[in-house]
Amino acid sequence: METFLIKAAQLILAFAILVIIHEFGHFIFARIFGVRVEKFYIFFNPWTSLFKWKHRKYIGVLGKTHKLKDSDKVSAEEKRGFWSDTEYGVGWLPLGGYCKIAGMIDESMDTEQMKQPAQPWEFRSKPAWQRLLIMIGGVLFNFLLAILIYAGITWWWGDDYVAFNDSKGLLKYSETAQKYGFRDGDVPLSADGKQVQSFDDLYALGTAGTVKVLRAGTDTVSLNLPSDFLLKLDKDAESDKRGITFISLDMPVVVHSIASERTRKAGLLVGDELISINGKAFRGAQEFLPMLSGHPNETITLGIVRRNQKSACPDTLSLPLLLDENSKIGFQLENDVRKLFDVKTVRYGFFESIPLGISKGAGKMKDYVISLKYVFTKEGAKSVGGFGAIGNMFPESWNWFAFWNIAAFLSVALAFMNILPIPALDGGHVFFLLYEVIFRRKPSDKFLERAQITGMFLLIALLLYANGMDIIRFFFD
Repeated sequence: METFLIKAAQLILAFAILVIIHEFGHFIFARIFGVRVEKFYIFFNPWTSLFKWKHRKYIGVLGKTHKLKDSDKVSAEEKRGFWSDTEYGVGWLPLGGYCKIAGMIDESMDTEQMKQPAQPWEFRSKPAWQRLLIMIGGVLFNFLLAILIYAGITWWWGDDYVAFNDSKGLLKYSETAQKYGFRDGDVPLSADGKQVQSFDDLYALGTAGTVKVLRAGTDTVSLNLPSDFLLKLDKDAESDKRGITFISLDMPVVVHSIASERTRKAGLLVGDELISINGKAFRGAQEFLPMLSGHPNETITLGIVRRNQKSACPDTLSLPLLLDENSKIGFQLENDVRKLFDVKTVRYGFFESIPLGISKGAGKMKDYVISLKYVFTKEGAKSVGGFGAIGNMFPESWNWFAFWNIAAFLSVALAFMNILPIPALDGGHVFFLLYEVIFRRKPSDKFLERAQITGMFLLIALLLYANGMDIIRFFFD
């Protein structure tokens, strides 16, 4: 129960931060362009709110400030204060949040307002480019938040890296790299005579004429590479079956958590390292996962290394285990690099961390977009999860480093998902605005209402499906 509460608290806090920043992106652009924001809520508030407050201090155009009573009449000029005329609140349903902008068709479905004559302070009265900036404000702020968090992590904790010689033989090479002599497990030593140590030296390796590697832990091999080797890597990266651009660090197969009661009863423990299936050894998750598939409802024998706290020497065990109908064991892999390798840390100054934050944010966005293609496969659809799956991303004990890393990733994911051209999402509004800009005419309000309703039904269906899969996995895995 304690573990559940810790995970839930981390999820709710991260979600609240992301919602506030996202909705504030809409809010600030709306107010910059003089559009009235009627409500700003963290979480949804059907029927009632946990807290709400309406700003009663209005700042006029000449800086005049005074408090108002509900009975006071406020002129249009005085209502132009940046924070004024907005109800702020906290809802009780932590499924999102909303920023109700006057004069637009959104999730509030306030069609009565749209029947009234357009007012100059409404969304619909503003030029298309201003409305476009208001709608992309949330996505923009989520992406900027991710960059800010990654920069902050780099500045506060430093940048962790695994040296090539600490890779435990788990370096994997792309098909193009293997064509020119690299082999999985090779440890790069030098590029054109200069020592290389980590993934920060990939550019030097890709542009070198001669690279030396340590093979099988004993042999030094010299590889001669063409002058356009880096271009060949870039050209063939997308076709690589394993998704490796040049070099990647595979992960040992270590149990992070066990989701299936069947697997728990079989004797698998958190911290176990898997090294073989039916007597056939593998090194790393990239070899393990393909070997695991194709054995639905079969009993396999796992080779396991179990570290004993009372002894310096780990135990090697054989464990029979029944796979489910999808050839799954029912556990999550440990993905914390610091628990799996000897990780070194480089410290950066405040200003040095900013470009690294930008690079990490862009890299996470690219990785997330690439990974989405697997969602549309049969196995990918089964792996979709809701709040339970997201909550399981957080550690069982409070860890600020892990919390901010996960929050940054979720901010990237939220930014991308919201910009998809689906009605009811920001991307749907952006799509219709681009249509207006290109064809110089707005879609009708009736069409936008129907599109909004359709999009909301799609999102509700997706939400039910994703969280339903969480429930199914909880009870049947």
